Amino acid sequence: MSTSAYAALIDTFTRLYRYQHLGAFLGWDQAAMMPAKGNEARGTALAELQILLHKTLTDAALPPLLAQAKDEALDDDQQASLREMNRDWALANLLPSRLVEAQALAGSRCEHAWRTQRKENDWQGFLGNFREVLTLSREEAQTLSQAQGVSPYDALMAKFEPGTRSADIDTIFGDVKTWLPDLIRQVREKQSAESVITPKGPFPIERQRALGEEIMGVLGFDFEAGRLDISTHPFCGGVAEDVRITTRYSTDDFMQSMMGIVHESGHARYEQGLPRGTAHLPIGRARSMGIHESQSLSFEMQLGCSPAFLSLIAPLVSKHLGAQDAFAPENLARLYTRVRPGFIRVDADELTYPAHIILRYEIERALINGEIKADDIPALWAEKMKQYLGVDTLGNDRQGCLQDIHWTGGSFGYFPSYTLGAMYAAQYFATLRQTQPDLDAQVAGGNLAPIFDWLKTNIWQQASRWETPELVRRATGEALNPRHFRAHLEQRYLQG
Repeated sequence: MSTSAYAALIDTFTRLYRYQHLGAFLGWDQAAMMPAKGNEARGTALAELQILLHKTLTDAALPPLLAQAKDEALDDDQQASLREMNRDWALANLLPSRLVEAQALAGSRCEHAWRTQRKENDWQGFLGNFREVLTLSREEAQTLSQAQGVSPYDALMAKFEPGTRSADIDTIFGDVKTWLPDLIRQVREKQSAESVITPKGPFPIERQRALGEEIMGVLGFDFEAGRLDISTHPFCGGVAEDVRITTRYSTDDFMQSMMGIVHESGHARYEQGLPRGTAHLPIGRARSMGIHESQSLSFEMQLGCSPAFLSLIAPLVSKHLGAQDAFAPENLARLYTRVRPGFIRVDADELTYPAHIILRYEIERALINGEIKADDIPALWAEKMKQYLGVDTLGNDRQGCLQDIHWTGGSFGYFPSYTLGAMYAAQYFATLRQTQPDLDAQVAGGNLAPIFDWLKTNIWQQASRWETPELVRRATGEALNPRHFRAHLEQRYLQG
């Protein structure tokens, strides 16, 4: 009996998923567990795996199968699945295997060296590896740009946000820049009259970890399908069946690790909530990085920094770290909504965070489009930090342009996803509050089910069934509407 073309495609993409599974854990181990001397061998192993993935997606047998499947009697879900298969195939076939291998090796070298170079404030040392990463990323961008008829930067951004263009981001960020500086000023003036008690450490790492794991349990994390570890830069990795999240600890500041864990738990719950029946296919994966970030920011900002959630977990903080007046719910709420422009993006408050993203977006877009050189980054970074946040990073690259991991591996085009995610999250919760007007009271009482059930139904179980605008429209009744984000910030920081 002959096998349908679509069934044959499922076999191929299932094989791809298994290769990706292996790659995910090689990458997780490299970031969280691998000894330093293992990096060169690990880098070549990952590059070899990338070549295998690329060869599988560019196999000459796939185009006829993709063409034949279009004429088969597929239901709506299968047609959507075929759409996502075609997307993956088209992207892979635009890039030569030589480039894929070179990028994997260059990224591994750059990221590994960055761990030390950042600590040593060694921008010149970093440039040695980074120039190669940038050269290869520009080659990829030019190749995709010519084939897709978009700008080089748009071609890279589409890997993370399919269908989004820099013109869209310019409009969104341009609007944010008109009202955000004044809102920050108003909020800082308001908060200057508020007293806040600073928690007193030290906070032993083992106690912070125990606190984080108990909060993960409150957030519904499935410990039989994932775990918590430590890395230089917090992230969520692994696969849907085995999600790995990491954080970093400071004995002087438990707040950083605690909310970092809440953030990464949002990513993890999305992965754990994806439909298992299609986990091995492109349709079964997360829709985009903006949607992925909307889950982490739903957990961290919309839920995690809310007075209701902080009142729920305040007893857990005291249980693990010892009783302090600083751990009173109202003080925790003030701590987690304190607006202080600072150097580090991942430690930024909710209100100043978009400025960090706009800065990175503007620099990486100019970098990929060939308008600036790598050598220009520190001065331009310092200029924009001064302009947008009023802080000076000149000569302080460790807390400036060396702080993020994204560019080390060539992930140009990713940064807009963070603020898009914050906007999607605000829109979700605006919708949720329409149907659940007592949502805060439920959260304070320990009932988080309305939030998780809504996200599971409208986002997690939908996976990549719909293009992003349609996914958001079905969930909230409209495509992305940034006004919900502004309204959320004004309500929380001026009216709350």
